[in-house]
Amino acid sequence: MEFNVRRLAADAGTFLSRAVQFTEEKFGQAERTELDAHLETLLGRAESTKQWTERIMKQTEVVLQPNPNVRMEEFLYEMLDKKVPTRANNHELLGECMIDSGHEFGPGTAYGSALIKCGETEKLLGSAEKEFIQSSAINFLTPFRNFIEGDFKTIAKERKLLQNKRLDLDSAKNRLKKARVADARSAELNSTPPLGEEYTAHFSYMLSFLHVGWLKAETELRIAQSEFDRQAEITKLLLEGISSTHAHHLRCLNDFVDAQATYYAQCYQYMVNLQKQMGSFPSTFSSNNNQPAGSSSASISVPTVPVATSLPIPPPSEASPTLNELRSTSGTREARVLYDYDAASSSELSLLADEVITVSSVPGMDSDWLMGQRGNHKGKVPITYLELLN
Repeated sequence: MEFNVRRLAADAGTFLSRAVQFTEEKFGQAERTELDAHLETLLGRAESTKQWTERIMKQTEVVLQPNPNVRMEEFLYEMLDKKVPTRANNHELLGECMIDSGHEFGPGTAYGSALIKCGETEKLLGSAEKEFIQSSAINFLTPFRNFIEGDFKTIAKERKLLQNKRLDLDSAKNRLKKARVADARSAELNSTPPLGEEYTAHFSYMLSFLHVGWLKAETELRIAQSEFDRQAEITKLLLEGISSTHAHHLRCLNDFVDAQATYYAQCYQYMVNLQKQMGSFPSTFSSNNNQPAGSSSASISVPTVPVATSLPIPPPSEASPTLNELRSTSGTREARVLYDYDAASSSELSLLADEVITVSSVPGMDSDWLMGQRGNHKGKVPITYLELLN
């Protein structure tokens, strides 16, 4: 029990000294230790990653589920750790309505048959939409949410510890400064001790007490500096992992794009097939009622896009004159990095966005690559990640 009381008193003293230091810094009455520029840059990058990840998640959820009431309901089920009840989406509800009405009017009639065919296609569209939403939630939203609720919480925790260690360090610096001032004053008094033998013992005790306080303040400062440096290194290592987070999020973004491409290709194919089926009905029923008499409805020729095929990739733009000039000479140029890039092999050079490197063209190298150099590190870099500088 005695140990717990002492520990509680020590913790209370530490908290109080941090509060005093923080307040004095706010009022400009105390100096503070500034973090190094690289660490500040990493902190800003991590905070920016967190903010934009949250915004992307929010807007993606709006795209996947435009109804805010349904989003709130799904959020509550998730908070209660319960399974969201299965419900038909708008396409499926429309499809069921069309099929029921088609049976009401009669499947043997042109209008009833057309309604049934449209209803079946709408249900296929609804099924494709569910698959797209599920795939996007698993491969895109979940990794983003794991970063916010996992990795970034760890970063925030270590950053808070770093802030506390910084307050402890500055508080120790202030205590040492005050102890040195008191020690200097005691040295002045020691040169002219008070008269009378009755003051000698008391004065000697006071001097020794001040000297011990000065030594204690020096020891506390060394310990605080060591703990601050250690916490700064831990925080820096975690923050440098943001580059890996960006690479992982890029892979998730590719999965999201693939899911969108598959979804829209499926929808397009379903509608092309429905359009062909609708064209089998007599023109009297399928033509537009608002068309003037004597005019025939022009058929729209649309290409068939297989669901499994990939979307066409636009050809790369021709090389700029500046790039052609670099390739025709053996000189070097500076280039600004547009995006982060993780080297896939030892022959490549990893890149960080916004840094400036030196690039050159090497004979025989693939046209999509240049040789990049940063200090003593050298390796191939992709041209699409660079912006050549004048």
